[in-house]
Formats: sequence, C-alpha cells, structure tokens
Amino acid sequence: MAIPLQLPEDYATLLGELKQQIRQAQTRAVLAVNRELMALYWRIGQSILDRQAQQGWGAKVIDQLSRDLRAEFPDLRGFSPTNLKYMRSFAQAYPDFQSGQQLVDQLPWGHLVTLLNTVKDPVQREWYARSAIQHGWSRSVLQHQIDSRLIDRQGQASTNFDRALPSAQSELAQQLLKDPYNFDFLSLHAQALERDLEKGLLAHLRDFMLELGVGFAFVGNQYHLEVGGEDFYLDLLFYHLKLRCYVIVELKIGEFRPEYVGKMNFYLSAADDLLRHEQDAPSIGLLLCRTQNKVIAEYALRGVDKPLGVSTYQLAESLPAELEGSLPSIEALEQELATLTPHEDA
Repeated sequence: MAIPLQLPEDYATLLGELKQQIRQAQTRAVLAVNRELMALYWRIGQSILDRQAQQGWGAKVIDQLSRDLRAEFPDLRGFSPTNLKYMRSFAQAYPDFQSGQQLVDQLPWGHLVTLLNTVKDPVQREWYARSAIQHGWSRSVLQHQIDSRLIDRQGQASTNFDRALPSAQSELAQQLLKDPYNFDFLSLHAQALERDLEKGLLAHLRDFMLELGVGFAFVGNQYHLEVGGEDFYLDLLFYHLKLRCYVIVELKIGEFRPEYVGKMNFYLSAADDLLRHEQDAPSIGLLLCRTQNKVIAEYALRGVDKPLGVSTYQLAESLPAELEGSLPSIEALEQELATLTPHEDA
C-alpha cells in the first residue's frame, strides 16, 4: 500500500496562486490577440468607409471584396459581407479608435456587434461595454441587460473601474478564450492539429460522391449561410440532380455527440429556407463522425417520405427504397472512409 504523500503546509496556497497566475496569463494573452483583431477589423471598416466616400462603393463591391478575401483566407470566417458591414459600422461608431485605448477592444467581436446593433447612443454604449467587462457578462447576458434597460435602473454614474482584466473565471473571459474569431485569426482552432486530416477527408469525400455518377453536383465547401445576422458554414454542399434537392455533408473528427444532430437539423432548415426553390425536394443531410478506429455515417432525412411542406427530421439507419440507388449507402460511406489513414489525408 502506497504511503500518502506528505505535502508542505503552504502547498494548497501555492497551488491556488499558480492557478490564478495561469488564468490571468491566459486572459492577458487572449486580450492581446483580441486587440489586434479589433484593430484589423477597424482598419478594414475605415478603408471601406473611405472608399465609399471617395469612390461611391456600394453593396456589390463589398460582396466582391468578401468573396476575394475568403478565397485568399479560406480558414478565416470573419470576412462575410455582413461582417464587413459590421466593420464599417465599427469604424463609423469609433472614428478615433486607437488599439489599447478603448474599452471595446477588451470585448469579443460578438459583444461589440451586439452593442453596435442595439445601443446607438455612444455614452450608453460605453457604459454597457464597461459593465460587461466589470461583471464578466457573456454575450447573452449583455443582450438581456440592454433589452431590460439596466442603465435606466442603475443610472449612468461612472464607477472607479479602470482597465482591469476581466475575471479569469467570468463568462466573458471564457468566451474570449473560446472566441472563434480569435482562433480563426491565429489559425488555432481547437482541432488545429487535425485540420489537415479533416480537409483531406472532405476532399476525398467530395471526389467519392462526384465519382458515383448518380447525380451529385458540387456546390461548394465551407458554404456560407447567414441566419439571423450570424455566419454559418457547411462543410460540403451538393445539389442532387435526380432527387432535386440539396445534400449537406458535415464531417466531425471524433466521437458522435447528440448536439451534432441538432446542428444538422438547423442547417437543413436554413438551407430549405435560404436555398431551396419551391419545386425542390426538402434537403438531405449526411453526418459523418470519424474516430481513430471507426467511421459512423448517418443520413438526416427531412420529409423524404412526406408531401412537400411537411418538415420532419429523423436519422435513417437505412435508406428509404425511393432513395436507394440515388445516394450511397451508409455502409458504403463507412467502408470508403474507413480505408483512409490519417497520414494519407494530412
């Protein structure tokens, strides 16, 4: 039987101090990245403003700028037309912005977009930004406080709060650490080491679907959809010429999680609302989860056995008879991807 380790009396105190130092260092590091990202977004927004004033740039030019930037930086998801317009609004709202001198560069981009959308008065916007940092509000809490007019209940009196770090345990700090815009900016997604593998698998899957010769037409990878002012990206999007419907493919590296089903359902609903023509059939989703040892494939079927206009969602263990021959079987997909090894796709 092992003898319990006798720890020094001050060990717990030291451990607590080191944990706090590590969290504070993480927060300082991510704030530095966030400031650089905010400064970049402001400069882009200011450039758009300048050219609109001097050359009369319109929405179509911004759309083209978005396409060109996303083509050059496919891993950065911050260059949608909507986000470029938010950058322009950012520059309009803060004409004298200087990185490191404003409260807003301590907030994630999503927080700033919320402030720009919902608080038009600069003094009130500053108050909510200051309060969000002081209290560590998440974006949803910030939105709630704005909607409930917290500033009217508490008044606009300034506090002795200065530019201190958000609490490392606060929701705001956690959102900063996980903010996808910061990770995109640094190309440091949580699955950064697996990105090449994922890209290789998606490229192989795209070619496999097209080579089947059953009617798949490739529409795009990382296909952009805008829903409720937010940006979403589909791993692969096809249109099936025989079934007359869109087919969305999502690949996940790792074990299947129940929330993937909900996300696919959301994508299918969005595609049906934004892309589907009234004569198209409801969209179909293909969810692939790849682990080190196996591949799990499932079709998500929306109303394939129902009249148009009736929207249902289910995971299909086997394809309905009317879809057999038009879509690869789940077994065929699993067998195809199971033959690939990580080093072949990296």
